[in-house]
Amino acid sequence: MGEKTERVERTIREWIDSGKLAVGAKLPSERTLSAELGVGRTTVRLVLSKLAAEGLVVAHHGSGYFVNARSPEGHATPEAPQKELEPWRVHGERLVYDNQWVKLALVDVEPPGVERFEHHVVRLQHVAITAVVDDQDRVLMLWRYRFVPGRFGWELPGGIVDAGEEASAAAAREVEEETGWRPGSIEHVLTYQPMVGMVDSPHEIFVARGATKVGEPTDAEEAGRIEWIPLTEIPGLIARDELLGSGTLVALLHLLATRPQRPTGAR
Repeated sequence: MGEKTERVERTIREWIDSGKLAVGAKLPSERTLSAELGVGRTTVRLVLSKLAAEGLVVAHHGSGYFVNARSPEGHATPEAPQKELEPWRVHGERLVYDNQWVKLALVDVEPPGVERFEHHVVRLQHVAITAVVDDQDRVLMLWRYRFVPGRFGWELPGGIVDAGEEASAAAAREVEEETGWRPGSIEHVLTYQPMVGMVDSPHEIFVARGATKVGEPTDAEEAGRIEWIPLTEIPGLIARDELLGSGTLVALLHLLATRPQRPTGAR
């Protein structure tokens, strides 16, 4: 991260550690933090996202960020719900459209206390995305054109997990097919749903350490300009909106959030 970003992060951490911002306290708004710390709101937003990923703060939709509660061991713990919630009942499902790429279904659901109705659900493929990091703290990325948003941008290699294939194997295969680099050890980071309200599309995120050049990309449709991008440049790519796809963003934010912290005052 850049010097300004590190300064903002260090300042907010000091406020929390010193008790200036106590457990449960609301952080100043992005606008206030931006003015008080002399940085842009994008920088503030990036820092808050990182602290939220660590569990140091928690975002309450429509209300802002709050200092999270902590367990006796010092780990952040999410607030427990006030009462047990009931899941929706699913009475059935019927397909409206079905092919190898996308399925559209109408699901007969009944939320607690609400009359049952048919909910549209789009079911897409299971995919794996990999952030390959080398010993110079650079990440392997592709500059591609995506016709749906109609623009170029940077992406991590990734693609569909074939039927019967392990997600980790698919992750390694896609890296090699799209870049010509064979990744080293692969670690699963998380599985998430990018549009959980209506779309079923499991995204598995992996991090690989090291890679060996084994040839040229073999997937012509997915090929793009291939480069090793320093992690220090990622916040700038985010600020300039040069990243494509939620999987790329989630994986890179994970890398930024889990990088070893430099000692306070280090240059």
